[in-house]
Amino acid sequence: MANKVVLITGAARRIGADIARAFHARGFTVLIHYRQSADDAHALADEFNHQRADSAELLRAELTDPDQVRRLADEALACRRRLDVLVNNASSFYPTPFGDAGDDDWEQLLGSNLRAPFVLTQALAPALADTGGAIVNLVDVYAQRPLWQHSLYCMAKAGLASLTHSSARELGPAVRVNGVAPGPILWPEQEQGMDAEAITDATALKRSGEPADIAGAVIWLALDAPFVTGQILAVDGGRSLPLAGG
Repeated sequence: MANKVVLITGAARRIGADIARAFHARGFTVLIHYRQSADDAHALADEFNHQRADSAELLRAELTDPDQVRRLADEALACRRRLDVLVNNASSFYPTPFGDAGDDDWEQLLGSNLRAPFVLTQALAPALADTGGAIVNLVDVYAQRPLWQHSLYCMAKAGLASLTHSSARELGPAVRVNGVAPGPILWPEQEQGMDAEAITDATALKRSGEPADIAGAVIWLALDAPFVTGQILAVDGGRSLPLAGG
């Protein structure tokens, strides 16, 4: 896979960086998108290029700006003149109590979580079709079971789940489209006050997962599941299972 290329949005840190490392380990050239985490992005690219020369490139874009998203798509294709996998990982996440949610929150949460993946899918679908490629969207278990005071985020992820299904139908057979719905993995820094213990206790496995669990699922859907499309795989320790007796 030395010539294959993956674009991962929000790849500089956290789960995105683990996904990037997993693709790099499979021989991919990794296009690392970032917005603000320039130091982390440069460190990750240096890590990859030290392991294998010219195997990573950096692309910066604000995903709430659709013009920048279209430019990101153009720049990604200009890097290697091909694309094999798109991973829509980048996400904004913060509470929007129903009475307080405003236009800026719509723009931030719907723009990054839903519109940007749509625009990238739209722009990059022809290149992915040329390579028989795949798209993996990072959805969320909260797309189906809304999180209190996070209505806009949950709506955006529900829309991303719908995009996963509809684009799989529309882009097949040339391009496969799937999603991963993480459960309790890494809490965003601004949400450390959430009751993590109660959330993990609600899982069948009674523990949090690791970023590598998500990366492994993304790799499987992108590379090792040629007859799977239009599916959203919950990687949540069984948290989405019905309650006992329910």
